[in-house]
Order: sequence, then C-alpha cells, then structure tokens
Amino acid sequence: MAWNDPGRKKNPWQRRPDQGPPDLDELLRKAQQRLRGMFGGGPRPVGDGGGGSGGAALGTGFGYIAAGLLVVWGLTGIYQNDAAERSVITRFGKYAHTTTAGLHWRLPWPIDRRQVVNVTEVLTHPARTRMLTQDEALVDIDLAVQYRRADPVKFAFNVRDPEETLAEVSGSAIREIIGQSRLEAVLGVGRQEISLRTKDLVQRTIAAYNTGLEVISVNLQDVNVPEQVSPAQKDAIKAREDKDRSTLSAQTYANDIVPKARGLAVSQLEGAQAYRARVIAMAEGETSRFGQLAAEYERAPEVTRRRLYLETMEQVLGSSAKVIVDTKGTGNMLYLPLDRLLEQRGQRAVPVETPPTIRMEDGSAIEPTPEVDPRARRER
Repeated sequence: MAWNDPGRKKNPWQRRPDQGPPDLDELLRKAQQRLRGMFGGGPRPVGDGGGGSGGAALGTGFGYIAAGLLVVWGLTGIYQNDAAERSVITRFGKYAHTTTAGLHWRLPWPIDRRQVVNVTEVLTHPARTRMLTQDEALVDIDLAVQYRRADPVKFAFNVRDPEETLAEVSGSAIREIIGQSRLEAVLGVGRQEISLRTKDLVQRTIAAYNTGLEVISVNLQDVNVPEQVSPAQKDAIKAREDKDRSTLSAQTYANDIVPKARGLAVSQLEGAQAYRARVIAMAEGETSRFGQLAAEYERAPEVTRRRLYLETMEQVLGSSAKVIVDTKGTGNMLYLPLDRLLEQRGQRAVPVETPPTIRMEDGSAIEPTPEVDPRARRER
C-alpha cells in the first residue's frame, strides 16, 4: 500500500493525513485481534485478507493436533484383563471399582490408576528357621507356605505388605506348633498333623488382618537336628528311652503283682473268718457238752466221774504205745524196747493245727495261738 493512496487517501495506520497520530490503545487492540486471528479465533482487522487466511490455517492445524492428542490420551484408558486377573481401579487415590476378565476402559492417567491382581496363581513362600520342641530339643525346619491372592481389594488396601505379613505370621505359627510337639512327632509320623495345625493357625491369623490372602497348604520340607548338638541330642534321646523302658517295666510288674496281692489278701481274710467261725463253733460245742456233763454229774456224781475217767483213759491209751507187764509173774528182769516206743511215739505225734496269720490294713500281723490237743500235753 502506498503511503498516500490517491483513491483512499489513508496512511498505513488507516488514518487520513489530516488526522493526528494513531492512538496507542487502538494499536494494541488491533495487534491482539491479529494474534487471535492467527490462532483461529476473534475478528480479523479490515483490509488484512492475505495474513488472515494464513493465521486461520495455522489455528486449524493446532486444533487438529490437540484433538489427536486428546484421542490418544483417551485410548490409553483401554485395557484387558486375563481370565485370572482382576483390576482394582482408583480415582484420585480412592477406590472406585474392580473389573473382571475382558476388555474395559478407564479414565486415563492421572485421573484413574489400575492395579492388576492375579487371583488364581499359587505362590510359594519358603522359610528356614531354628526352634525348640516341647521336650527342649533343637531342630532346623525348612517350611514352604503356598497361598494365593483371593481378595484383590483387601490385598491392595488393607495391609501395606500382605506377603511380608504372611511371612511373619508363618514363622510365628510354626514356632507355636513345634513348641507344643515332641521331637519324635516332629521327626516322625506327626509331621502331617503339624502341617495341618500350622495351616489352620496361619489362615485364622491372616484372615483377622484382612490381608486378602488364602493359604493353600503348609509343607515341612525338611526337619533335622543341627550337627553341633546332634551327639548330645542322641544321648538325651537314649536316656529318655531308658526312662520310658524302666517306667514301662515297673508298670508291668505293678500290673502283675497288685492283683496277686489283692487276691492273697482276700484269701487270707476269708481263711481268718473261716477259722474264727470254726473256733467259735468248737467252743460252743464244748460249752454245750460240759453243760450236759454237769447235769449228769448232779444226778449221779460217782458214776459220771467213773465214766469220764474211763473215757479219758481210753483216749489216752488208745493213741499211745503200751507195754503190758504181768506183775504177778516171776521176778525175772524185763527188757523194755524204749527205742521202738520212742519211734512209734514220734510217728503217732498229734499234729498241731495253726490258724492262718491275719494281716491288718496298717501292715501289722496277728499270729493266732496254735491249738494244741490236751492229750498231747498229757502224753509228754
């Protein structure tokens, strides 16, 4: 444009020559309009046709770029879960929802965040620890805890480190169970029971913590005595076995002798009672006989006395060796076979009946007086 257009008679500031200098505010306003026109917005100044079309094209290009970036940003929110995966979605750090297997979309970062949890994969936590048994034996145990992440929400939010918590709980549980078990059970047939008890205890504890973990199994892979204490441990086991064997032997002897002693006690008690009844019956019989003799003696004293004498002599002489001598014969010396008489007397000795010994509850014994036949005393 010429400085002074003859047809329009305006200068480059769109003013006539007879007007004053351009206003500064007007110049700033027009500059702002040009900038907005370059980026596709706002009215363009009058008479700026070529520059306005270029600015509109540039603004349209920036718009396409922004729209493309927005589409790409939105596409980053598309994700897919496998059959074993669960996605925990948080929005600005707060739990929003959980998605299962399949194709899903979330608001892209930084609005939504996604944490993937595999709920079917079985994981193994190995551990090796040294502990004491109930009978104070030292053992080394290799432990393997198998588990899975059953609840993705609890696993993601309730505990800072659920798997580290599981490790601590497993160590505490196996110490408690081993501390209640004897060495023979730990090394032998009791290992299966120990594994089951440990699994139950670990599961109850982590369930109380809401870790979202599920214990599948607890396996005692290796149990052995440390080499440093193995000789002393063997000596202790041998001493314990000797003790158990001695205890068993004593118990067997007690089981054998106690019934015999009880039977003997019952037998002696019954014998004493029978002896008591027999003695009482004999005494009562003698009393009755003497009573009858007394009545007969009162009626005929001389006859009764004579009869008693004859009966007594019959009893005495009937059981004794006798030598009959005719005192009215010649005065020859008589030979008495004393040796044969003594031998016969020994063979016909009257037995002495001894009642059984009576044992009292306090352990003392009562020895009854032997019953001696009066005829034996008369013979002596």
